[in-house]
Amino acid sequence: MKYVIDASVDIKTYVQERESGKAVRLRNEYHQGVQELLAPDIFPTEMCNVLMILERSGKIKPGEADLFFRHFLRELPPLFPAIPLLPRALEIAKQFRQTVYDCLYIALAEREGCELVTADDRLVKAVQPTLPFVLPLSSLP
Repeated sequence: MKYVIDASVDIKTYVQERESGKAVRLRNEYHQGVQELLAPDIFPTEMCNVLMILERSGKIKPGEADLFFRHFLRELPPLFPAIPLLPRALEIAKQFRQTVYDCLYIALAEREGCELVTADDRLVKAVQPTLPFVLPLSSLP
């Protein structure tokens, strides 16, 4: 299978949260060649920001944001330029009242004919009735 993944999924491979096991399994299957993962080129920026917030809030130890981010960069899935996706992302964002950032992931999945896997339940609830290719991480085996 080919999936677009977002930071809400990948962060679970570094920090133990609900559904972390599924995120780790998805990442492991990517490394084994079982799954194909991709993301827009804003993905590293979002991950870096999430790691900084987690370190600042004390949810990860001082220095772990840097360590985890370096590891993350070594395991990047293929990244796709965001600029060509922006017109469609803007349409989706307006239609569903979501952020353009989140909708870039949706636009990429739509363009690539695959599913977006996200742990952002708010996003799934907002768009899935119309865009059924947006899947919650919890739906994966």
